[in-house]
Amino acid sequence: MDKKKLLGRRIKELIKQKDFSQEKIAELVGIEPTALSNIVTGRNYPLMSTLEKILQVLGVDFSDVFNFEHQNDNKDLQAEIEQILNNNPERMKDFYKIAKALVD
Repeated sequence: MDKKKLLGRRIKELIKQKDFSQEKIAELVGIEPTALSNIVTGRNYPLMSTLEKILQVLGVDFSDVFNFEHQNDNKDLQAEIEQILNNNPERMKDFYKIAKALVD
């Protein structure tokens, strides 16, 4: 998936976790709501200074905002799961138990 979209989705996810509206975040950061909308939808990358302000308002680190592996599409996630299991076949039963518990 496009890195801009992944970053935008992750920022949107963090905003939601903090129970803020995008309008409130934009106000606190000092940008127009449309500018934040363009960031969270993946149309634009934020300026570094804007990203720093967003992170400060949300109370998160750079490592938090760039942790978006879970935002990948299903095909990429499936390939990564397969790679993990191929590299760790002894964990197959544990993985199955976890996956089964999630869907039951």
